[in-house]
Amino acid sequence: MILNKLKIFSQNVCKNNFIIDTIINTQISYNIIFIQESLWSFIHSILSSKNSEGEELVGVPNHPNWMTFSRNSIISNNLPKVIIYINVRLIFCFLLWNDVFNHRDISCVSFFNCGLVYFFD
Repeated sequence: MILNKLKIFSQNVCKNNFIIDTIINTQISYNIIFIQESLWSFIHSILSSKNSEGEELVGVPNHPNWMTFSRNSIISNNLPKVIIYINVRLIFCFLLWNDVFNHRDISCVSFFNCGLVYFFD
């Protein structure tokens, strides 16, 4: 069963993107990483039909070995505080359940294994 081999890492990073970047680059033996208190920062400006100077693209560190899951928010003061990184080596289909928990402090992800549904909060 896959649950016996699933390795999960959880860390509060105190709004420090350097710690997030270090974790996703070094903890490759883990399957799922939960990050609390992430910092959403300016990445670069993108073209916009509404603003001639462009609009800010805000995000968290990404890495090609990880899929990033978080809730969407169009309000800058209501950005998610929880980010879930899932290793791309896992062959399961993961789903983010925003309709169950649509809160900046909670993220719910599920996956299927042997006909059963497993949830991670």
